Amino acid sequence: MGTNLSAGIMSAKAAPSDLAQRIMSRTSKGCASAAILMLADGTVFYGRACGAAGTACGEVCFNTSLEGYFEVLTDPSYAGQIVTMTYPQIGNYGIDPDDVQSAYPGSIERGAATPALRGMIVHDMCHTPSNWRSSISLPEYLKDNGIVAVEGVDTRALVRHLRDHGAQQGVISTEVFDLTELAAKLAEAPALVGENLVKTVSCADEYPYAAADLPAAHAFADAAPAPAKYRVVVYDCGIKRGILEGLVRVGCELTVVPWNTPASHVLEMNPDGVFLSNGPGDPDAVEETYAQVQQLIGKVPLFGICLGHQMIGLACGAQMEKLKFGHRGGNQPVMNLISHRVEITAQNHGFGLVFPSLGKLIPELSGGETEYPADGDLRVWAQRGIAPVVQNERFGRIRLTHINLNDGTAEGIQLLDSPAFSVQYHPEAAPGPTDAHYLFTAFAHLMDGDADYLDIDISKDRLAGWVFDSEDVSATVDTQA
Repeated sequence: MGTNLSAGIMSAKAAPSDLAQRIMSRTSKGCASAAILMLADGTVFYGRACGAAGTACGEVCFNTSLEGYFEVLTDPSYAGQIVTMTYPQIGNYGIDPDDVQSAYPGSIERGAATPALRGMIVHDMCHTPSNWRSSISLPEYLKDNGIVAVEGVDTRALVRHLRDHGAQQGVISTEVFDLTELAAKLAEAPALVGENLVKTVSCADEYPYAAADLPAAHAFADAAPAPAKYRVVVYDCGIKRGILEGLVRVGCELTVVPWNTPASHVLEMNPDGVFLSNGPGDPDAVEETYAQVQQLIGKVPLFGICLGHQMIGLACGAQMEKLKFGHRGGNQPVMNLISHRVEITAQNHGFGLVFPSLGKLIPELSGGETEYPADGDLRVWAQRGIAPVVQNERFGRIRLTHINLNDGTAEGIQLLDSPAFSVQYHPEAAPGPTDAHYLFTAFAHLMDGDADYLDIDISKDRLAGWVFDSEDVSATVDTQA
């Protein structure tokens, strides 16, 4: 149910009736307290509590993934946000702690692998999961980790509202129902824009990560990693464990460092490459990271994803924009302008790179074009079959390599005069499709000095690293057939 602040619904009306409580007590959900969501524009939704009791403020956004709710829940990039899942039922296959995505090693203030998001909103929460790997239900996990969650919300109406009016601050509560009091809490909550959330999810000290750290519980699906060949320094801006695993599986031995580690210290390690991780919030607020990236470009091969992509862009002097409702989900279509292949990708970000801000087009490398599309829609380059190149004042030629086919925003760039590239999405498939797995391989090729490091057979590479792609498994299947 949604309503407006002016309706003035009192707290007493939010409480479930005795009849409703008796009915719910005979279901698998049991009795639940009332819960409320208020958006910054005054829109209100009512529901039932399905997590920890309490009140939480954050930016209300939505994720369109059909599965992978636990990976979403433990993705540090959601720090400061209340996540709405668009798929109707969430929690049906429970929780396996081995799938946790937060690589945060733990500190006095925050435990290891603790979810960083502020809250969760779903239509229907499953309290009785069915899955051989599940050890705890999602509601139990939310309660154990102090995450406020609401179910029974018309998530279709909520998502349509966010699409029309944009992602915005909101407050969810299981204890406060007075709308004036909730509005006051919202007014006091910090805004996402301008806040540095990276420092809240990055490690405090550097640590190693190698093949021995890969989760044994995933061996039933994952093939053995390639032998360690590359020494890579990873900037932890809120990195997901699946990304560390993806790097290790292509032969990288990692040293993970805090978000603000000086470039001089990184270069002293003499790495074969540097990786810039995903992370939460406003990229413009993470100056300590992109200032280091500016010093690293041209001195060591670089690969950035998501926030790391934005760090490379900012180091090149680009501008960032706040997207209306962002890209969050495992079904985002992206056109690779080099291979002319479409990748279905996993994404989680609310800000984007403004590609024209990198410099003026180089006509002879951009199909003779001298002007950007007036409406800013980069899909015109896909229609023309061109990967345009600009002249950047700081680092020379930069090519647009990937674009979002839903809204025409920039999804990837390649520095042609320095060994560096980046994408706005997540290649590790946790959760999501494996179409972009080739980017880890491309990074390995870049460190090998291959000038055509992005020239990879995506359809073949996307199966790499899985047990079912091994010769032994194929032979077994052929024999049984």
